[in-house]
Amino acid sequence: MRFKLRQMEVFRAVMVTGSINGAAKLLFISQPAVSRIVAHTESTLKLSLFKRMKGKLMPTPEANALFIEVEAFYQKALQVERFAGGLAQGASGTLNVSCSPCLSRGLIARAVWKFVQRFPNIRINLKTTLLNEMAHELLSTKVDLAVPVLPLDNPNLRTEIFTTGRMVCVVPSDHELTARENIGIRGVAEWPLIAHHPSIPFGQLVSSAFDKAGVPFEPHIDVYQTDVACALVRAGLGIAIVDEYTLDGIEGGLHILSLVEDIILTPSVVRSSLSPARGHAEKFADVLREVAGASL
Repeated sequence: MRFKLRQMEVFRAVMVTGSINGAAKLLFISQPAVSRIVAHTESTLKLSLFKRMKGKLMPTPEANALFIEVEAFYQKALQVERFAGGLAQGASGTLNVSCSPCLSRGLIARAVWKFVQRFPNIRINLKTTLLNEMAHELLSTKVDLAVPVLPLDNPNLRTEIFTTGRMVCVVPSDHELTARENIGIRGVAEWPLIAHHPSIPFGQLVSSAFDKAGVPFEPHIDVYQTDVACALVRAGLGIAIVDEYTLDGIEGGLHILSLVEDIILTPSVVRSSLSPARGHAEKFADVLREVAGASL
């Protein structure tokens, strides 16, 4: 290797500090040592990396281009160092998780909190993903584990339902329906309805419930996000049928009614059957089961 690790370290130090003196202080070595290493690096790479202009050390275009690669390498080396240090303290590494947006506010947030308390050296990358994208993320190993609110239909996925939930009806907190504890589909249809668009899974669930009840599905307003539906309800534009999980993270202005007809949700842990199970994913699945069980 013509560009050795020590040379990279010295080169980066000069680029970061802007001077030979600064690099020497950063690395706790002498200025002549820095100068020698820089000169040797330029010689072995056959590149001019720095020029002196008006007493200042100025990087060449080649040095600026090289610094981008060296910095990326340096940050990766730091990550490896942190990983190695964490091994002595127990389980470590990274867990990549995706979940349905509605689950992120309450159930997943509580699970992540508990997981971090139990495994502080495991880093979590958490993202929200729509149902139609989760299978691809799992099968392309972009995530280790997915937590959808509804089933994923793919023969190469392993699915375990760990809890059940329901769709509920929300009305403004000053609505006359607040005197009731529940409402049926026919009762919902008597009011201006804010509903998920029938092209998305929640909309399909609700429209199917209306069909089963023999009631025309005629929303007053179509939405694509549940929190938008709740905001419109709070503003007095109608009532809505939404998942119970989103309401975990929404405060004030709403009253919740149970639906007489069950519209069931099935949050599940989903993993690829094409990849070996990762221990971190299993640990997180265990925590999810605990959190879901405690909230029942």
